[in-house]
Amino acid sequence: KLSGPSAIKVTQSIVETSAKQVWESHKILYGHVVDTKRTHIDEVLILIMKEPRSFTGEDVVEIHCHGGLIAVQRVLEQVLHNKDTRRALPGEFSQRAVLNGRLNLTQAEAINDLIAARSEKAAEIAINGINGEIQKQIKSIHERLLDQLSEIEARVDFEDELPPLNEQTVKDELMDVHKELTKLIDDSKRASWVRNGLKVALIGSPNVGKSSLLNRVSKYEKAIVTNIPGTTRDLLESEIVLEGIPFTLIDTAGIRSTDNKIEEIGINRSKQAMNAADIICLIYDISIGWTKSDQKLLEIIPKNIPRLLIGNKADIKKKKSGKIPVSQSKKQKNIVLSALTGEGEDNFISSLLYLSGTNTTHGLEVALNERQHDLAKSSITAIEKTLVVAKEKLPWDFWTIDLREAIQNLDEITGSEISEAVLEKIFSRFCIGK
Repeated sequence: KLSGPSAIKVTQSIVETSAKQVWESHKILYGHVVDTKRTHIDEVLILIMKEPRSFTGEDVVEIHCHGGLIAVQRVLEQVLHNKDTRRALPGEFSQRAVLNGRLNLTQAEAINDLIAARSEKAAEIAINGINGEIQKQIKSIHERLLDQLSEIEARVDFEDELPPLNEQTVKDELMDVHKELTKLIDDSKRASWVRNGLKVALIGSPNVGKSSLLNRVSKYEKAIVTNIPGTTRDLLESEIVLEGIPFTLIDTAGIRSTDNKIEEIGINRSKQAMNAADIICLIYDISIGWTKSDQKLLEIIPKNIPRLLIGNKADIKKKKSGKIPVSQSKKQKNIVLSALTGEGEDNFISSLLYLSGTNTTHGLEVALNERQHDLAKSSITAIEKTLVVAKEKLPWDFWTIDLREAIQNLDEITGSEISEAVLEKIFSRFCIGK
């Protein structure tokens, strides 16, 4: 894909087409890419989009060549031989689209979110961003704040010529905007599960069935399963999508005391994975029962991480055993299953969804990314400062200071007031070609 004033000229210099084909906008041409000796390199289709009816708002040409590393590389080499061309920087096509007014900044960022989407729900939220829903909501909030700022500044300059401004009405409007921004921020926190997924660490003593459960849920024999304790020495990961949320299941080495250096390294990695997890599944052998080792593992689980106690091997006759700890906390659930037969698998999945709180993502339509989230939060802080000024009964001109800052932060979200350096930083995180 080429974009810029020389896009068509450069393409014509490396492509041979029949004389009957006219290089018109939004037409597809057939031809061959040739090298400097006019030798055919590849058979291609050429799609022409003249400005402003293109993604970037500039002349754009797409060369559709055959797939494969060699064909694409040879075509690219011919394009780059021209002195008027260079490789695009990461996100440069999207950046040009924003600078040329074809997209607003939130739409361009949503494109990146769509590319990175790991589930249908994440893609759905990204599409809403591309359709301008984030821009629409931020612009609405921006206009409401701007209305209040205009009214206040009018009183600062022409207080004697205008009717008095009701302070309570202004405060009520600022509180409503505060609530709306807070909801957007809360939604963005929930959406981070949809975008990034949740990490679920499977921990337990050796040979309780962690690897068997991983294989069962992922529907793939990813982990080696034997009746020899300590088979798993490294972390194994498998991703599943439940209710539109990606869950990464991490199979860890069985935690126990050992003199084996390699197994000890695996156990240390298991503990690290446990501390970094969003949910911890402590698996124990229900045919043996709850043991002192299981209790020790439960006690080292960080208190703030939700945990699921799983009694595995329900297909084997139970023996008399220690009492399983019961918790009334919403952060702990106890279930029984068989990784061998699949008994209790549905209960395992529903328990994961319950502990993750993913039921709160229903109805989630738009979500701010990290950059937008931070700016929205700064706007909330500025509004709170304005409300403090109001409470202290300070003159109107003091109200305007933080209110302007709140509006400026919203301008940065939409890109209406943002420096080129900041734009370059934003788009540098995009992949090349976008």
